[in-house]
Amino acid sequence: MNDQATAAVTPACVSPASSSGSARLVIADDHDLVRAGLRSVLARERGVEIIGEATTGKEAVSLCRRLQPDLVLMDVRMPEMDGLAATRAIKAECPRTSVIIVTMHENPDYLFEALKAGAAGYVLKDASQRELVTAVRQVLRGEALLNAEVATRLLQRLATETTQPPPGPTVPLTAREQDVLRLLAQGQTNREIAKNLIVSVGTVKVHVERILAKLGVSDRTQAAVRAVELELASSTGE
Repeated sequence: MNDQATAAVTPACVSPASSSGSARLVIADDHDLVRAGLRSVLARERGVEIIGEATTGKEAVSLCRRLQPDLVLMDVRMPEMDGLAATRAIKAECPRTSVIIVTMHENPDYLFEALKAGAAGYVLKDASQRELVTAVRQVLRGEALLNAEVATRLLQRLATETTQPPPGPTVPLTAREQDVLRLLAQGQTNREIAKNLIVSVGTVKVHVERILAKLGVSDRTQAAVRAVELELASSTGE
């Protein structure tokens, strides 16, 4: 493991501020060349700081526990602990850390399991540099990484397989926040939600930020998953 930074552990797993104000990333892959390639692309980007690398799933979990990154690029197949198990462990301990699954194949069954594990989405290993950077920046902004069609199919499947909804948020969502969440779960952008609700894009952005905080998730994809689990995805609000 290439440990590039040290930080004090905080019980709440709240990401410590970077000295440069940059988003803090961890790369988890057991192949040296893959890690080097990802690092080479992302290290050139403004506002992005690679703070650590892991070669096994267990190393990735340990690294996230200590450094609390904003985002992890997680390989699917790794020794000791695979990407799904590592994602579940990271999201359980540090729910504000987002995870992008890095995979060779766009397998719907695996993507479904990745969403259930807490991933924000996925990026293919043969993606272009621009596609990789775009995916990272989307997730760091809290946006959905999956396109609307894929997200809808996966969320519909999740709805049919969810047997018992988890406990709701400690702070209840307002009627307006439920409206925003319902549209968000349909794959709508902030601009589309604003048009539907006849409010400003800035107002929608504030609502989304509050929704993420109340649901204890780090991105729109997982907010949509929670909406389905809590049976709020089809709510019409009050």
